[in-house]
Amino acid sequence: MQSSVNEMTQPLQRPQATPVSWFAFATTHRASIAGLAVLAFPLVMPFTALAANILIYGLYALGFNLVYGYLGLLSFGHAALFGTGAYLCGIAIVHFGLPWYVAIVLGICGGLVMAAAIGALAIRTRGIYFAMVTMALSQCVYYLFYEAVGWTGGENGLRGINVREIDLFGLKLDFINPLIRYYVIAAFVIAAFFVLSRILASPFGAVIEAVRENEARARASGYDVTATRLITFILSGGFCGLAGALQALHWSIVPIEILHYDTSGIVVMIALLGGMGTFFGPMIGAAVFLLLENIVSLWTEHWQLVVGAIFMICVLFFPAGIWGTLIRRAKHD
Repeated sequence: MQSSVNEMTQPLQRPQATPVSWFAFATTHRASIAGLAVLAFPLVMPFTALAANILIYGLYALGFNLVYGYLGLLSFGHAALFGTGAYLCGIAIVHFGLPWYVAIVLGICGGLVMAAAIGALAIRTRGIYFAMVTMALSQCVYYLFYEAVGWTGGENGLRGINVREIDLFGLKLDFINPLIRYYVIAAFVIAAFFVLSRILASPFGAVIEAVRENEARARASGYDVTATRLITFILSGGFCGLAGALQALHWSIVPIEILHYDTSGIVVMIALLGGMGTFFGPMIGAAVFLLLENIVSLWTEHWQLVVGAIFMICVLFFPAGIWGTLIRRAKHD
C-alpha cells in the first residue's frame, strides 16, 4: 500500500521524444523548405534570368515527375503540355489583350485539356508503347501549332508578349526588373509546391504510388487503375501548363521549338539527374542541368558533348539521381 502511495506522489515522467532525423523533417516540411530555398535562390546564381529559368524548368520537371516518378509511366510527350500552356498564355495577351493573370489561368487550363486529350488516347498502353504514343501525339500538336501561323507565328514563334507591369491589388510592380520578375515567377512556383505536396500527402497520392508499385494488387484492392492514371496525367498537365505560361511571360516570346520532342527529352534528363519519384529531385536536376549548360557553353560550342558525358557519369555513380541517392543514404544511416 505504501509503495502505491509513493508511486502516486512521484512526479510524472515525460516520455523521451524520439529523435527526428533531417530526412523525416525534410519530408514533413518539404514544401516550406523548397519555398525558402526558392526565395534565396537568386543570391547564389550567376544571374537572375538563369535562376528564373531553373524555377520554370524545375516546375516543368515536377509535373513530369508526377507521371514518371510517382506513377511509373515514361512519357515523351510532355512538351505538348508545356508548349500548349505557353502558347495559350501568349495568345491571350497578344491577340486578345487579356490581363497577365487571366493568361496564366488559360495556360494552366490549356495544359489540363491537352493532358486530358493525350491521356485519353494513350493511358491504356503500357511501357514503351505509352512512351511512343505520347511522343507521336506530341508531334501532332507540334505540327498543329506550326501550321496555325495566324495565331502562333508558325516557324517564327509567337512574339510581342510584353508584360511591363504587374498590378497586385493596386501595387504596381515593374515586371521588366529581373529580380521582381523572378519573385513573381517564384510565387507561382511556391504555390505549386504546396499543391503538389498536398496531392502526394493525400489518400489519392497513396493510390498513385500503389499503382506504380503493384498494379494488379491496386486493382484487386478496388482502385480504378485507368482512372488513377488519367487523373494523374491531367494533374501533371496543369503543372506543365503553368510552367509554360510562366516561360512565355519570362521570355516574352514562345518559340515553336518549345513543342519539339527535344523539350520532352530534356525533362527526362532533368528528372533522372535529380532523382525520379522525389519531391526535391526535379528542382535539383534543373539547377544542375541548366548550370552545366550555361557554364560549359562559355568554354566550347560543343557543350552538349560535355554535358552528355557528365550526365552519363551521374547515371553511373548516382543511379537514383543526385537527391534520390542522398535519400537512400539517409535511410540507411
